[in-house]
Amino acid sequence: MTMMRCMENAADSLYKDKLIRGFCHLFKSQEAIAVGLKAAITNKDCIITAYRDHCTFFSRGGTLPEVFAELMGSRDGCSVGKGCSLQFYKKDSSGQGTAGAQIPLGCGLAYAQKYSKDESVTFAFYGDGAANQEQLLAALDIYAQWKLPAILVCENNHCEGSECNSIDGKEIAEWRAEESSRGYPKDGDFVLKVGISWEAESQVLLTVYTVKIFGSSLVDGMNVLAVKQICKFAKKCALKNGPIILEIDIDRCHGQSMSDPGSTHGTCDEISGVRQERDPIERSRKLILSNDLATEKELKAFYFTCGFISILMLLGICFC
Repeated sequence: MTMMRCMENAADSLYKDKLIRGFCHLFKSQEAIAVGLKAAITNKDCIITAYRDHCTFFSRGGTLPEVFAELMGSRDGCSVGKGCSLQFYKKDSSGQGTAGAQIPLGCGLAYAQKYSKDESVTFAFYGDGAANQEQLLAALDIYAQWKLPAILVCENNHCEGSECNSIDGKEIAEWRAEESSRGYPKDGDFVLKVGISWEAESQVLLTVYTVKIFGSSLVDGMNVLAVKQICKFAKKCALKNGPIILEIDIDRCHGQSMSDPGSTHGTCDEISGVRQERDPIERSRKLILSNDLATEKELKAFYFTCGFISILMLLGICFC
């Protein structure tokens, strides 16, 4: 998690120095999700996530040179420089630049796994900003009817930033964006989606989906051990009974992307409190020290090493 934090801090600096162009969505304060998931699954399992994908790629065996090369649009990057920050590609994990589009793509991955009978599953991640999209509801129907070995994971930071739930590219609080704060439908939910055809404003298209999901669970996404245990349980459940939904509760202490200063997330005192009490690295540090797994001196040495590696990467990039 510390290496991921240093990597994202380095990306932050590169973006501000205009060496990274376009969008750049950082994973800072969400590292427990990538690390906990990695510890719970095998290399046969697939992960498909949204555009906040740097740390997911890194946790699955990606390297720092591949990460920074892709961020800067180099052909040495993991997606040959074509995806930049939005679409990191690896055979067993991938990011998707369009909000919510990864959910139906996960159907294909899970179907292939069920067809091959190799006891593997697909984790399809989406944000709370995509939870009210019609494609999610349609995909859930396929997941459920075919009993696909899949876990749909809603990363809920209670502040939505999708194309339809944002103002001037900045996130807005979920209570202003939707009626329900849940990032998923429960058993028997009836969801009414209304779409207006602007070419013929008098025509209103109504589509009603009845979505039945076999199970759902809420987990603290800032606790790496909690994420690991729930992902292990969810994998067993999905292999036996079909799809399951996890809602991971997180507090992201920065904006939707580097173009958003993060002022919509709360006051400075609120953000500072989250960093002190819920930050996954700080919580893990306290847990390690309280159980005498390492000393404060050893942890400081480790933090220094991670920071030193990221600085070397920055220097290498700047001089290339």
